[in-house]
Amino acid sequence: MISQELEVSLHMAFVEARQQRHEFITVEHLLLALLDNPSASEILKACAANVDELRKALTQFISDNTPIIQGPDDVDTQPTLGFQRVIQRAIMHVQSTSNGKKEVTGANVLVAIFGEKDSHAVYFLHQQGITRLDVVNFIAHGITKAPPAASPSEEPAATESAESGASGSSSSQQPTALDQYTTNVNELAKRKDRPADRARVGSRARDSGALPPTQKQSVTGRRGRRGQDRDRRGSRPSHH
Repeated sequence: MISQELEVSLHMAFVEARQQRHEFITVEHLLLALLDNPSASEILKACAANVDELRKALTQFISDNTPIIQGPDDVDTQPTLGFQRVIQRAIMHVQSTSNGKKEVTGANVLVAIFGEKDSHAVYFLHQQGITRLDVVNFIAHGITKAPPAASPSEEPAATESAESGASGSSSSQQPTALDQYTTNVNELAKRKDRPADRARVGSRARDSGALPPTQKQSVTGRRGRRGQDRDRRGSRPSHH
């Protein structure tokens, strides 16, 4: 029922507590042992936990608050009720969701620790910004809270984009003759149903020099041809 990796973590937690001559092994001892458990440590890192800070806080708390048994005799460290509840909660959860065919891992125990809401283990996890939902989301869906590392190939592209944006803004501040011509043409298109406005726009374009030379010549040529046509019509003999 309990996976081999979890058995190793629990064994190391008891060994450490006995060596320190601790009277009890607590939920904080359990969380400290899970920092070196493969499945639990993977979740903590995915949830952006600072494992070193968490280890330091747990170690200091255990040292300051766990009763020490004095004397030369061997120490028989006992699990607290909270410790036992966490293990039982993890086992029951796995049994209810997998028909008892799945082993209990460090990840399951990490989720079960959040049931001890008044423990300092949960308090230290919350200090790291880790909630039960974060852990469950990673186990069920692989959703992480750790920020993705920036790809080196993306940095030059971002730089080029910024540079092109800067050059674009510079050119927009100093419009060229082509920009002015485009503006005039766009205004003419918007007023295509108003001949008088169209004439004024064309006149402004010619006077400002915004029209390219070929456009000026074509305009002048059309005006010349219209004058010639009028002269020809005036010189035609009348038929009475």
